[in-house]
Amino acid sequence: MSIGNSPEDDRPSVGRSLQQARISAGLTVDEVSSITRVRIPIVHAIEQDDFTRCGGHVYARGHIRTLARAVGLDPVPLLEQYAADHGGRLAPTPAAPLFEAERIRPEPRRPNWTAAMVAAIVAVVGFVGFTLFNGGAQGENTSVAADPSTAKPAKPSKAPGGKAGRGKADPKPAPSDSAIAGVPANKVTVKLTAENGQTWMSAKDHNGKLLEEGVLRQGASKTFTDSKRIDLVLGNAGAVQLFVNGKEIKKLGEDGPVQRLSYTRGDPEVG
Repeated sequence: MSIGNSPEDDRPSVGRSLQQARISAGLTVDEVSSITRVRIPIVHAIEQDDFTRCGGHVYARGHIRTLARAVGLDPVPLLEQYAADHGGRLAPTPAAPLFEAERIRPEPRRPNWTAAMVAAIVAVVGFVGFTLFNGGAQGENTSVAADPSTAKPAKPSKAPGGKAGRGKADPKPAPSDSAIAGVPANKVTVKLTAENGQTWMSAKDHNGKLLEEGVLRQGASKTFTDSKRIDLVLGNAGAVQLFVNGKEIKKLGEDGPVQRLSYTRGDPEVG
């Protein structure tokens, strides 16, 4: 920091902050444009602090807010910095004109009893309908749950010595350590967890349909299932813990590089 300058003078510009956050998230300009629907030339211009392509302060603030959320930044400080550097801050609305219409009314506003009565009737009808529906559902559940109890348990057979023989009980499945360990064999199931940092991710099914894309923040998880194949794009693969069909995939890659992976029902294999 140079002598005589405030810390604000040395902080990066709005465009530079967005560019650094995008690179840290492992995203390209094309991927950010796909996420935000902001055209690629405008993304490039904003990262160079050229806001003339935005079409005005209102659109510029909207683009800054959208891009900041896509790369994991808080948009509020960036909007304040933009207003300080480029202007465009909305002037506060005087309080007096807001209440001008109230002062010129000849008489105070009376409560709308008709609207209140209609709202009360709607609430009563809704409550009665919910009660009837909920009571019917509970009756069905009770009858279904009661069916097994009607069957009488079989008496244990007598052993030759006169004591009742002990039949072998059906073995109970051991609980799984993983939430997706019991995945169906006829599908492919993929679970992502941003374990060591945030990452940008995209998931598509075997038809190429986009299931979800965006920034997966640290600690968050996503699970995807398809009948044939799941295609993944990971912006920061080294930060991701990946389970495919209930088994963990090791060594996805280093922190930073983009990885494109594809898994089917027969995996885990190298994607």
